[in-house]
Amino acid sequence: MASAKGFKKRLTPFQAIVTYYFIAIAISFILLILPGVHKENVHVSLLDSLFTAVSAVSVTGLTVNTVSETYSVFGVIMLSVIMQLGAIGIMSLGTFTWLIFGKKIGLRERQLIMVDHNQYNLSGVVHLIKEIIKLLLMIELIGTAILTLYFTQYFDTFLEALYNGFFAAISATTNGGFDITGNSMYLFRHDYFVQVINMIMIALGAIGFPVLIEVKAFLSNKTPNFKFSLFTKITTSTYAILFIVGTAVILLLEAFNAFKGMSWHQAFFTAMFHSVSARSAGLTTIDVTQFHQATDIFLSLLMFIGASPSSVGGGIRTTTLAIAILFLINFARNKQDIQIFHREIHVLDVFRSYVVIILSTCLVVLATMILSLTESHASLIEILFEITSAFGTCGMSLGLTEHLSSIGKVVMIFLMFIGRVGMISFLYSLGGKAKQTKYHYPKERVIIG
Repeated sequence: MASAKGFKKRLTPFQAIVTYYFIAIAISFILLILPGVHKENVHVSLLDSLFTAVSAVSVTGLTVNTVSETYSVFGVIMLSVIMQLGAIGIMSLGTFTWLIFGKKIGLRERQLIMVDHNQYNLSGVVHLIKEIIKLLLMIELIGTAILTLYFTQYFDTFLEALYNGFFAAISATTNGGFDITGNSMYLFRHDYFVQVINMIMIALGAIGFPVLIEVKAFLSNKTPNFKFSLFTKITTSTYAILFIVGTAVILLLEAFNAFKGMSWHQAFFTAMFHSVSARSAGLTTIDVTQFHQATDIFLSLLMFIGASPSSVGGGIRTTTLAIAILFLINFARNKQDIQIFHREIHVLDVFRSYVVIILSTCLVVLATMILSLTESHASLIEILFEITSAFGTCGMSLGLTEHLSSIGKVVMIFLMFIGRVGMISFLYSLGGKAKQTKYHYPKERVIIG
């Protein structure tokens, strides 16, 4: 016991978070191999169970086995629990448990919460956790109620409607991407009401918890002269731009391909839904294998970007992209300071953005090279699509996942894990404790470009 406590103290907050996610995956793996989780006469290998466990903890949604054909009702409930664990975050769940039992939240725990949710200071982290859990549960409960009542026209009994409405609400809000229909959302490809409800839940889960908390504070009108933070302004602006651009590009690329023969409104809603879902949810209303290769590449880009920081999604995150583009624009104008919304971006955030983009790109390229060797039956586009889907914790697939080799599955597991933990946290976990430089060498310019 003493050695375990000593080990925990030696870990940096980043190393501790990564360790806790490993533990969460181990627990999820155990839950998915319990008796009664699978349907009768269905055998799932340990590697496949581990793959699904990582996919659920990282709220990705990629599976090597069809959920509806593999898991019993008990198994589906276990998947729902694991998705909740992954969406809320390890430290959020731990903090909630500590609060229930009246445990004092110490400095160490606050540091871990700060790292898990990409915060820059310790103040207000416990309040943040309380708000995250309340908001997430409220969205899921409202979504479950709406979908359950509406699904009574699709299913024979109220219990079936509740079962499907409950799982659909959790899968959409957590951006988990799992489905129990066996065909994602094909059943609702003409039902715009279901699509809109799902898009709203997906967006609320992916926009970032700090944004939702600030919007709630603004609507409550309790704080005079309330102002939205720079994070919220950049996040919502970037999310909205990506949503609009994504819808337009998908619509244009598929107008004479997959959308040919569709009415204008069906094509519009299909493009809009996939623009939202490709960012981290992975739910689909059409067979994405019908899409043109150009669309597959564009969707891969959206999945690579992913959702916002401190949300249920993965990828490089929206703020990373926004800061990188702002830097390029200012650099082209020969301006050293990045100014937006009457604020200046800290130079450290610029460095972090490019570190994330460069390392993430290298990781995707390396994974693509490995899978090109191990999955020789698949095209390069299929491999890239699958890899960015795993890294962005999205879950869309061109059908390659279920045919992956053992090495391919291990690579995808690693990508889903990195996508959930975050590139910065994973990188810092490898570096150990920060060491302050005690001296500096003379600076010298280097020719660039």
